[in-house]
Amino acid sequence: MVHWLIQTLRDHPEIAVFLTLAFGFLIGKVKIGKFTLGSVTGVLIAGVLVGQLHIAISSNVKAIFFLMFLFGIGYEVGPQFFQGLKSGGLAQVLFAVIVCVACLLTAYAAAMICGLDVGFGAGLLSGACTISAIMGVATDSINQLTNVAADQKALFLDHMPIAYAVTYLFGTAGSAWFLASIGPKLLRVNLAEECKKLEAQMGATEAEPGVVSAYQQFVVRAYRVSADSFCADKTVDEIEKHCLPLRICIERLRQGEKIIEPDVDQVIRVGDVVAVAARRDVELQAGPVFGIEVDDSAVLDFPAEFLDVVITSRKMDGMTLQELAAMEIGRNARGIFVRRLMRTGVELPITPGTRVNRGDVLQIGGAKRDVERVIPMLGYADRPTNMTDMVFMGLGIGVGAVIGAITFTLGSVPLTLSTSGGTLIAGLVCGWLRSVHPVFGRIPAPALWVFKNVGLCAFIAVVGISAGPGFVEGLKQQGLTLFLAGVAVTLIPLVVGLLVGKYIFKMHPGILLGACAGARTTTAALGAIQEEAQSKVPALGYTVTYAVGNTLLTIWGVIIVMLLH
Repeated sequence: MVHWLIQTLRDHPEIAVFLTLAFGFLIGKVKIGKFTLGSVTGVLIAGVLVGQLHIAISSNVKAIFFLMFLFGIGYEVGPQFFQGLKSGGLAQVLFAVIVCVACLLTAYAAAMICGLDVGFGAGLLSGACTISAIMGVATDSINQLTNVAADQKALFLDHMPIAYAVTYLFGTAGSAWFLASIGPKLLRVNLAEECKKLEAQMGATEAEPGVVSAYQQFVVRAYRVSADSFCADKTVDEIEKHCLPLRICIERLRQGEKIIEPDVDQVIRVGDVVAVAARRDVELQAGPVFGIEVDDSAVLDFPAEFLDVVITSRKMDGMTLQELAAMEIGRNARGIFVRRLMRTGVELPITPGTRVNRGDVLQIGGAKRDVERVIPMLGYADRPTNMTDMVFMGLGIGVGAVIGAITFTLGSVPLTLSTSGGTLIAGLVCGWLRSVHPVFGRIPAPALWVFKNVGLCAFIAVVGISAGPGFVEGLKQQGLTLFLAGVAVTLIPLVVGLLVGKYIFKMHPGILLGACAGARTTTAALGAIQEEAQSKVPALGYTVTYAVGNTLLTIWGVIIVMLLH
């Protein structure tokens, strides 16, 4: 039975890949302290175990999945990557470049000092900096080496996953621990207090910024206007302005048996029932202005909508929410409430001082007629759908890979982006185009998750299976050396980032720590920093640096091979 199973896996390696994915994701859920191994590490471990069966898999399989992953990553961070190249994000772009260069130089120095070959060096950079894509790009670069024998290339490729596996765990957990626990001490600040001060400067209130409540934050209540109410014989506009700075909206009105959707010049009479929409805390303060609360289901029964809108307006780009409120769009946003602001999948604090960029996703809510009215002023309604624009995706990957495959010769040195580099750049461009012209190129979030996670993990599965036979021996030879080198490559760039951010860029401590996490593309560290800060302020430094870091660190897969070869 065992022999039959082994032979079946050898005859049908596609089965081995999917079994590796299944067991790898299961292993990835294992917790070590507060951290899980993660799906990528889990799949690599599972792949190495399955690889002991000596299963041969075509390299084309991992190439296809890796291109899917690179396009997905580029598509996700593209809007923020190009946004960061503008003047408003230039400081964070330069900061991310410095941190990424420090990662490359530290890995190169560690490899030279420890006598590591190209494969170990690339795996060291990939694992210690928790950027799995380096292995894929480095694989392409090693395969393109013209003066290296095939068996030597195979040895380099076998060494990469060994170094990655040894260094990745501290690269993840060590980064989170260092930035959340040691980082504030090096900066000599109370992180929670500093973030609280910045929130106050940005106009946040105690209850509002980044709060995720277990109750409904926005409510609609009905009130019967009494004779002694301020509202009696006043227009809707007069009543709503009287309540400022508390923001309320009279959505519906009952006059006798007649239900009206009032204009701003509609006069409210004694005995009328008004449906008032506002934040819950505002309702409690503004309720006495109207009269006695009543249960009038007919008045309250109107269509409401909560919708994600992709910001594409050039006028809005770089403006604060407070500035937007003073513009025409703010005056026309009656009845609209902002629930959430997302940038490259990261939630930002909602404060008057929060800046909005093109490509951000703003979740708004209110009466359906109000939401539909304001959408054209903001951008494009990102309505739920399960359809992916496969023409856009296929052309993006195909054209990008073709451009990347072109080789230029500088003297006697061949230069090429490689198919992986070309696909990454194509993803960045396509993601940016989608944010600017969102009528085409849609990839729903679940599909994008498949591109990024399944694409990468399937690639890692094949890498692990292929490297499995030589993994144990290589680990015995270089295990301790690789671990210590990994600690250095993980921590030194973070120390450089903290010092540069504090003394050169003069960054706010919370934003600086988030920027370090972004430049190193470690989401686990961002979560730990925000927990320590008791704030979402660090996310303001994460998004631009994450986009730049994801791009540069991936490209370093080519550079590290060139440096160590």
